[in-house]
Amino acid sequence: MQSSRNDSNLGTAQKLVELLDEKNQYLEKFFELNETELHHFADGLFDNVEVFYQSREKILDIVRCIDALVDDEVTQISDSAVTPGIRAEIQDLMEHKDKLAKQILAQDLRVLAAIEDEKSNIIRELKNTKQTRKVVNAYHSGKLTRQLDEEV
Repeated sequence: MQSSRNDSNLGTAQKLVELLDEKNQYLEKFFELNETELHHFADGLFDNVEVFYQSREKILDIVRCIDALVDDEVTQISDSAVTPGIRAEIQDLMEHKDKLAKQILAQDLRVLAAIEDEKSNIIRELKNTKQTRKVVNAYHSGKLTRQLDEEV
């Protein structure tokens, strides 16, 4: 019976490794999605922002589900079931996850900055358009000519 339990724990430890690897794969997809969109932003293409955010959210939902599965696996593993090889594998996967998380955080700051810059550009353009309309309307109404005549 003891051997059967150790085999089960070993299977759970291996399942944990597989889940951590899968989580990293989704984080890599998230990173790649951000990189692609940052290239679009650099080219002035912001038409896809809504789809971009929806795609990010879907990936994050999957990562959350994987995290819940990881938590379940961790509660079922005994320390004796984690061999030095599996422990090293888990350590490598966790280090890779941390590296990806830092890269994604840096990307997110660039994404926010790009969107904020574009938002500022749009506001500036709207103000310029409003000011131009005001001048054109004043010109058509003759107001501008009268104002210019009065100033001279």
